Amino acid sequence: MTDLAGFVAKLPKAELHLHIEGTLEPELAFAIAERNGLALPYPSVDELRAAYRFSNLQEFLDVYYACAGVLIESRDFYDLTWAYLERAHADNVRHAEIFFDAQTHTARGIEFAAVIEGICGALDDGRDKLGLTSRLILCFLRHLDEADALETLAAAMPYRDRIVGVGLDSGERGNPPRKFEKVFRRAREAGFVPVAHAGEEGPAAYVREALDVLDVVRIDHGNNALDDPDLVTELARRGIPLTVCPLSNLKLCVVEDLASHPLKRMLELGLFVTVNSDDPAYFGGYVNDNYVAVAEALGLGEGDIVKLARNSFDASLLDEVDKARLFGELAVAVTSLERSDDGSNP
Repeated sequence: MTDLAGFVAKLPKAELHLHIEGTLEPELAFAIAERNGLALPYPSVDELRAAYRFSNLQEFLDVYYACAGVLIESRDFYDLTWAYLERAHADNVRHAEIFFDAQTHTARGIEFAAVIEGICGALDDGRDKLGLTSRLILCFLRHLDEADALETLAAAMPYRDRIVGVGLDSGERGNPPRKFEKVFRRAREAGFVPVAHAGEEGPAAYVREALDVLDVVRIDHGNNALDDPDLVTELARRGIPLTVCPLSNLKLCVVEDLASHPLKRMLELGLFVTVNSDDPAYFGGYVNDNYVAVAEALGLGEGDIVKLARNSFDASLLDEVDKARLFGELAVAVTSLERSDDGSNP
């Protein structure tokens, strides 16, 4: 493959593991802070970016929550989301499923309505102006208690037409999925699609709990599932998607280097893997950067990359009609690339 980045860029794809607060680039953080009369705990853009050296998930979260504190007004959430959508569009993302952490904002006295209206306003414009479809997923912060999550679910109910799913994120260690059994049951009963982060820093047992206790349809990360062969067999048999985030795993020291990343092994084991950027403003790359970096490190071929792109549509929460449309777009792109390779295109 002579031009890996060019090949990846031409493939339409979906992104399924993206925290909107994690797309807050330092420049935008400072601009919003100034607009709202706030001061960040860093004197400059460069010094904030220099703080993006993490040895674990918690160190990242400390910076993440500090930066999220500049988001106050509905337009702040709009600007944040629109900036991501423009980047995603440039990466040929055709569909995005976006996590948001309402508790990060409501705990600061921000109205739930301000958060959801700003994000959804941008998502609507993304559909109309960029042709980029989306789904919104409310994540519960697992370092907080379930009572807080239940209150957040209640606040989300009036926006059931805009929020399609619930997830579970934040510090995984010591916060097993079963801690949130009740809120996930209520969310499922209300019609929300359940997904959960598991197996990033937590053990394979957390992945199994997410499946058996929370009844999730998708696992976010899932790296440590490979420690349990029976679990791997079950994930493959059931076709449970894993939303893998290579550069995030590298930046948070989940893997020592990308050459040791489990993604290729996951594919070889028949697991349903997708590639995503997680919190790209903090981890050094948006979705195409993740595809290129992991493909280079693991020696993935064009067929592997196309499979990952196809998986991204197949693992989405879109209906079968929309999936078929996107599969068609991908097939057209692949055919065009093949013709270009053999000199058929003018």
